[in-house]
Amino acid sequence: MTDTPLKLFNSLTRQLEEFQPVHPGEARVYTCGPTVYNYPHIGNMRAYVFADVLGRTLSWKGYDLTHIINITDVGHLTDDGDAGEDKMEKMAAEKAQSIWDIAKHYTEAYWADVKALNIRQPAKWSVATDYIDEMIEFAKGIADRHCYELESGLYFDVTTVDDYGRLARAVTEEGEGRIDTVEGKRNSQDFAIWRKTPEGETRQMEWDSPWGKGAPGWHLECSVMGGKLLGFPFDIHTGGIDHREIHHPNEIAQNQAHCCTNGLDKAENSGARIWMHNNFLVERSGKMSKSAGEFLRLQLLVDKGYHPLAYRMMCLQAHYRSELEFSWEGLQAALTRLKRIIMATERLEEELAGDPSHPKFVPMREKFAAAISDDLNTSVALVALEEVLAVKKVDGGVKRAVIEEMDRVLGLGLFDLTRADLRIRPKSAEISEAEIEAEIIRRKEAKVEKDYAASDAIRASLAAKGVEVMDGDPLGWEWKL
Repeated sequence: MTDTPLKLFNSLTRQLEEFQPVHPGEARVYTCGPTVYNYPHIGNMRAYVFADVLGRTLSWKGYDLTHIINITDVGHLTDDGDAGEDKMEKMAAEKAQSIWDIAKHYTEAYWADVKALNIRQPAKWSVATDYIDEMIEFAKGIADRHCYELESGLYFDVTTVDDYGRLARAVTEEGEGRIDTVEGKRNSQDFAIWRKTPEGETRQMEWDSPWGKGAPGWHLECSVMGGKLLGFPFDIHTGGIDHREIHHPNEIAQNQAHCCTNGLDKAENSGARIWMHNNFLVERSGKMSKSAGEFLRLQLLVDKGYHPLAYRMMCLQAHYRSELEFSWEGLQAALTRLKRIIMATERLEEELAGDPSHPKFVPMREKFAAAISDDLNTSVALVALEEVLAVKKVDGGVKRAVIEEMDRVLGLGLFDLTRADLRIRPKSAEISEAEIEAEIIRRKEAKVEKDYAASDAIRASLAAKGVEVMDGDPLGWEWKL
């Protein structure tokens, strides 16, 4: 099943390409991680579900995977035009806390979401502030040929490399899509390599450098960590589609300068052979923004009674390159679908022995392999999984082996979940699970005594509190969202 060639969409060339590793038998992947100044939005987390499916696919294909995800704890400004405040410094000031404490708190919150979504741990979490010395050395190596100094910092001249902006298809009129917000820049698209601390100011995070005390630019961090931990060129660089317009073109320019490479007709000159980007999560009601007061983070979904893996299912139902529209109805449908799959897996025999190459499963396994190998088409792969579950008169252990193989890629943790696990108590619920169980027992007693009026009254009372009683179902009851 894994022999089907893996084809991935390369944002740099705008075409599907067969994956050919730089190092035989290996796959080296770098994913742009979060800036840890706030809780991650579920739209941010879509990028890591996508990168996780990519990593799982490469492992499933037999490659020795090295996956790096960075943690940005310095250098990311509030404006893409090299203006504004450092996001970390700004949040630390607002919270009146140490910037290091801010970074620790939001990094741990992000890691909790990673765990809840069953995203595998990367080979390394690379934290930006651990690589300041390497960033300074990298900048020193390219400064003479590619940079110039202003009062505000060291800037990269984008005209010193060929094909700047090809990733974003931005090689049109100079400055298109950018605002020149820094006085003295040669070109509006030039960007900061090192930002000097303004005279008379002190930052919580600042270091000495040949260009004065200050902090690295956001783009520099990823070039340095990607090159140091994976080596140039590595195989795949991933991120959200928002990175495709500015952050990743700037990374590529730095990589070209550092490696002394020419234009981007050869993709590996960019530092990575393939650049992959997931599309946006869109929420059209406008009710879930930070300004609206109900920030759409994973904990909010849990507070409303949805298991985090319902959101992973929602992501898998759409292709990573298509927009994913969020709605509570859509999330409920994803949760229902996950429940049905879990119910089907719970009916399988517990025996682990089985041969996944059983002839009945060949068409489903081929369909699954073709879908995943076609640029990670998880929506079709899910259908193949459900078709396996629907096969009758087959040994449970054999069916389980096929499902386990598919789930290694999809990452839903199907054999680690039960329906009861998916029964999350909404924060707004006025009744506890212990009280529900007590009422269920009282209702059973009423039915034994043939007091059907009391039995119906208890059922109606539970329904009014958001609890659905399911007679004849082993689970017994469930939250009615």
